[in-house]
Amino acid sequence: MAAKPKKTAAKAKTKAKAKTKVKAKAIARANAKVKTKTRVKTRAKVKAKTNTRVKVKTKVKTKVKTAAKAKARVKAKAKAKANIKAKATSKPKSTVKANAKAKVGSTVKARKSTATKKVTPKVTAVVTKKPKETKPTGKKVAAAVKLKEPVKSWSKAKAKSGKKAAVKKPALKQPKVRGIKKSASEPADFKPYARKINEDYMNEEQREHFKSILLVWKIQLMEEVDRTVSHMKDEAANYPDPSDRASQEEEFSLELRTRDRERKLIRKIDNTIELIDQDDYGYCESCGIEIGVQRLEARPTASQCIDCKTLDEMKEKQLHG
Repeated sequence: MAAKPKKTAAKAKTKAKAKTKVKAKAIARANAKVKTKTRVKTRAKVKAKTNTRVKVKTKVKTKVKTAAKAKARVKAKAKAKANIKAKATSKPKSTVKANAKAKVGSTVKARKSTATKKVTPKVTAVVTKKPKETKPTGKKVAAAVKLKEPVKSWSKAKAKSGKKAAVKKPALKQPKVRGIKKSASEPADFKPYARKINEDYMNEEQREHFKSILLVWKIQLMEEVDRTVSHMKDEAANYPDPSDRASQEEEFSLELRTRDRERKLIRKIDNTIELIDQDDYGYCESCGIEIGVQRLEARPTASQCIDCKTLDEMKEKQLHG
């Protein structure tokens, strides 16, 4: 009788072990199924992301191609118009030159004829007096010489007057152009980036160029903040006149408002520097197209292309009036 309970206990233990093994297998299968499902989901997400990137790239390529075709058409039209204008202007130029030469010749002839007309009657008057066999006096000879001189002296006087006029013309004083001071809300003066032929967009050189511009701009803004703080400390005084106090408070409020705008701008600059470090700088946030080097040089913190920005501005105007 004692042997039977031992056997039953052993059987119960074996059954319990079998049950635990079955449960462990079921749990392992469930965990494996969950892992496979998660793997499938992650693969699907990765595929979707790659598909979206490919679509964006294809859109960008098509837009670039269409823009290039449009530019080529515009250039061809401009060349055709220039050729037509050149052909049209080449013919009238020859006629204008011929007319000018004819006018110059006619004016020279007219001047010669007028000079001869003025001289000839006085000379004839002198010749008619010869038959009387009277010797001309010194005064008459001088008068005759004076009558013959005007033709030669007219050309000399004209040449002299031209020289005098050329000498008398004073040199025009050119006004001195002073450099316009830029405000702190705009980036400091910098050398524009010279893009090479067939150069990749947003390569290392371009990223370093824009990073240096942003860092210089940030330092400039920080200096402005320090300057305003020192200015407010120095000029903090209680004026007895209420109008003076009001003007001082208004000046301080304007400065603080501008500094608040610059504080937001500094935050934007930090965000753009992070984008440069992540190699995501220079592309539009809404459509993914290249923003462009010239636009980024004008506004280095720009996050949208010109088309998307204009659309947003139009929507804002429609909403807020």
